[in-house]
Amino acid sequence: MKCAMLMTGSGPIVILTSYDALENPDLLERLANKGIPKFTAYEIPMALAEERYGGHFRKVLNGFTESDKLRILDHNGHRAFNLFRFDELGTPIAHEGSPENYHH
Repeated sequence: MKCAMLMTGSGPIVILTSYDALENPDLLERLANKGIPKFTAYEIPMALAEERYGGHFRKVLNGFTESDKLRILDHNGHRAFNLFRFDELGTPIAHEGSPENYHH
């Protein structure tokens, strides 16, 4: 399980995913299908995310099923961005999807 903050065109979001890597092609496809073809991602240590989000983190995590691969933990960009310091986050990963995935 991984937790990450994604800096997207519409602002930061925090996700939980059961994919092994933030650059997993299936995860990238799911994100593109949700209108997020381009982003910068910062992995968040799971223990830190749980500490900051408390009961909400546990509720979202406990809601995962076998068919789930991606959950939004926080869609409030202002809160997500201010909840973590940059030095608490992993090395940024930049992903720029295919141009056909961009919606004008």
